Amino acid sequence: MTPTDLVALKDIIQRHGAHDTELLQILRQVQARFLCISREAMRVIADALAVPLAQVQAVTEFYSFLTTEPVGRFDIRLSDSITDHMLGSRELAEYFCQRLAVKPGQTRADGAVSFSFTSCTGLCDQGPAALVNGLALTRLDRARIDQIAARVDAGTPLEQWPDDLFHVDDNIHRRSLLLEGTIEAGSAIRRVFDQGREAIFEALDQSGLRGRGGAGFKTAAKWRFCYEGQEGAVPGDPAVKRFVVCNADEGEPGTFKDRVLLNRHAHEVFEGMTVCAALVGAQAGFLYLRGEYLHLYEPLQQVLEERRQQGFLGQAILGQAGFDFDIRIHLGAGAYICGEESALIESLEGKRGNPRNRPPYPVTHGYLGQPTVVNNVETFAAAARIALNGGAWFAAEGTGKSTGTKVLSISGDCLRPGIYEYPFGTTIAEILQDCGAEETLSVQIGGPSGTFISEQEFDRKLAFEDLATGGSFIVFNRSRDVLEITRNFTQFFAHESCGFCTPCRVGTSLLRNMLDKICEGHGTPHDLVELTHMAKLVKTTSHCGLGQTAANPILSTLERYPELYQDRLKDISFEPGFDLDGALDISRRMTGRDDAHAHLEQVG
Repeated sequence: MTPTDLVALKDIIQRHGAHDTELLQILRQVQARFLCISREAMRVIADALAVPLAQVQAVTEFYSFLTTEPVGRFDIRLSDSITDHMLGSRELAEYFCQRLAVKPGQTRADGAVSFSFTSCTGLCDQGPAALVNGLALTRLDRARIDQIAARVDAGTPLEQWPDDLFHVDDNIHRRSLLLEGTIEAGSAIRRVFDQGREAIFEALDQSGLRGRGGAGFKTAAKWRFCYEGQEGAVPGDPAVKRFVVCNADEGEPGTFKDRVLLNRHAHEVFEGMTVCAALVGAQAGFLYLRGEYLHLYEPLQQVLEERRQQGFLGQAILGQAGFDFDIRIHLGAGAYICGEESALIESLEGKRGNPRNRPPYPVTHGYLGQPTVVNNVETFAAAARIALNGGAWFAAEGTGKSTGTKVLSISGDCLRPGIYEYPFGTTIAEILQDCGAEETLSVQIGGPSGTFISEQEFDRKLAFEDLATGGSFIVFNRSRDVLEITRNFTQFFAHESCGFCTPCRVGTSLLRNMLDKICEGHGTPHDLVELTHMAKLVKTTSHCGLGQTAANPILSTLERYPELYQDRLKDISFEPGFDLDGALDISRRMTGRDDAHAHLEQVG
């Protein structure tokens, strides 16, 4: 590291503040500045933050957007989501690599460009999609790849690339309670001050609002638990520091509705967070923004600054002495597991995103061990409107157990992918008709961790009591291979496992390997039995929601399409997991022998 580099590194640390909670944000900046995080940089950071070098290294190696080896000056990451596959992304990847003269997972010799695959980028409605230095590239085809390659080879800075390459559409097709119009900034906060804490708590309770991230916990109850604090504490005690966290780490493949809410309705999301702060007595808030949404970072910072100038954030909000609340944006770095609330809190604290043991729960022991509300983007947007319009207004839509509406991210085999808002209780058949889906074979509700339903189930309803979802809705027509879809989802979970617990760390890899064997035509009836057994074991013994749902794609497709698995099996009772004959291939090439005696015959 040169003296100039050392000065730049220390400047990054100084700007963020030498506190261990800033570790991930510092590492992101170092990655962007130096294209990797070197061992020497790790030592400087560890000394400045007074943390062990091992902690800096562990965090660096945990997040996929951080690297210890240099990436290219243009770091391109193509989405590997199933929706991108359906749009021909794998064929485009070959063309990308050909035009850039680079192989997947490598950096070109001149250091100009690197190319790799990444998990879902949250752009499923306008794929195939990629990221370049963290910024979104949409609707890729050969012509757009030619444009990108030409600018990479010329060394053209990103800010001089055509805006069209980075254009991201909202694609809103159906609006209801949350997406129709906007609310006046500050109006919901004023309603809290005018009506008082208990009246707003009662409105939230009457609304029946449940968390929109997928778990569906009752929002009023969660916020009240945070207000009441730890056991034996005085409710709302100002001596106890409380926090409000908005979970914008929507990493579930097929989900992108939070991206649109933050782009179109950011004021309402921040308004909802501030309403929550007023109710629970919080002094600070965080928006945890997934790294794939880097293109939203600056616009969201501008919205926050506007709200500070208008008196809706900062000190003495709307003149209320003692109500000081502000919001910071914390950027993720490519880790699906950080969508789990306790893993997200660990990441906020500058650590690896490993889920915590629960209890205790974040509402009493969250960020820095203090009472913390963690809710989804959509939940906060809904809470702002409920505070303004009342609980009965919201509860008038939906079902008895699932009130209000749900915003869906619809993608896959349909004419009109994009954002749709429906009252709970709407049937899958109606949704498919609205989005222009034809010859539909199946739908994945709730992303890979959700439920894969067949065409016999399209009369089922969108509701917590039937088909719950965080928002992902992927359509597959009759041309699609169910096992290849399942294979993609299983590979996703194996890649995204945080490695904390053995059932998930080892089990997801075993599931991937077993399914690969069956899909490639080498499976036996015994393998199918083992696959089922392993799937149930991973589901019931994993530490957190990732492992507990990682087997869902296998189990749900086995239940609905057993014949498809049976059709892939070989007509032998056993096939070894290790291919002895294949292992001799290198020896055959070295010796130049490929006769019958140089092969081992497999006996079933």
